[in-house]
Amino acid sequence: MIQTAKDFLARSFAPCSTIALLLRTESPAKTQQRVVTLEQALAPRYLGWLAHENHAGANVYVAANPLRSGSRKRTKECIDNVRHLYLDIDEDGDARLATLRASNGLPVPTAILSTSQGKYQVLWRVEGFDFALQEITLKRLTSAFGGDAACTDCNRVLRVPGFQNQKYSPAHCVAVEYPSDATYSPADFRLPDVTAIAALPLRGTARPGWTHKDSHSELDWAWARHQLAQGKDASKLTHELASRRSDKPNPLYYAQRTIDVASARQWLLEGAPIDDVITMLKVRRDAELPAALCSARAREIAATAERMVTRRKLA
Repeated sequence: MIQTAKDFLARSFAPCSTIALLLRTESPAKTQQRVVTLEQALAPRYLGWLAHENHAGANVYVAANPLRSGSRKRTKECIDNVRHLYLDIDEDGDARLATLRASNGLPVPTAILSTSQGKYQVLWRVEGFDFALQEITLKRLTSAFGGDAACTDCNRVLRVPGFQNQKYSPAHCVAVEYPSDATYSPADFRLPDVTAIAALPLRGTARPGWTHKDSHSELDWAWARHQLAQGKDASKLTHELASRRSDKPNPLYYAQRTIDVASARQWLLEGAPIDDVITMLKVRRDAELPAALCSARAREIAATAERMVTRRKLA
């Protein structure tokens, strides 16, 4: 748990950054905020304190952007620079995340946090954004993908993976995957003008006219399901799909996820327990990914496939 949080913070911020950590307890209502350097936050004793507070019921958050050195508060005026773009997906999470992944108008996310069942926070590490451009880009993201329109401020906080989301009973461990390690510029985000879509409901379904121009992803999904049902080798299918989709920013990642979700869905439909599905996914990728990431990824994919199967049965 602590190592997952440490890795996330170290990946998310530059050395010597000043960051804001927020601890919030629901009952009784209590908020603690700490402004520290990245190095202080990564110290074992400090991470141990965060874990202790989380175990006692506090939710753990970090500001998405670093603060000016010497800051005491997390106001907009205290934000030093734009480090991340982010999107909160808290309704129809799996469908909207799938639409986002398939979009040709966005780069591959830097990190995807699974904050609870079917809810996600998507991050892109960026440079070259001022605060005004960040805000308009976030509004375009929420308009296009149906995210939370209230989450467009530069001092927005994010959950820290590895800790428990204490809003639920039982608590949900916040997981993370890292589809890309790139840093993106404004030119990498090809989004529609917010004024052209301002009349549309922000929290409605993602805009099919823009995000689904390309139906290749749907065809890939149908192809993967058919090939796996015929008993074809998943490794060969992954490489074949990656070679066919060179138009994707990260063809191998796209192919791995498509084949793995399709495999997990098939195993569940065949009656495999979800714990066995998670194990099979971990074994498939354990030579390619760090152990902690491989495990979190397998759980997230298995949960996604399980929701697909449930919806299929209810339809």
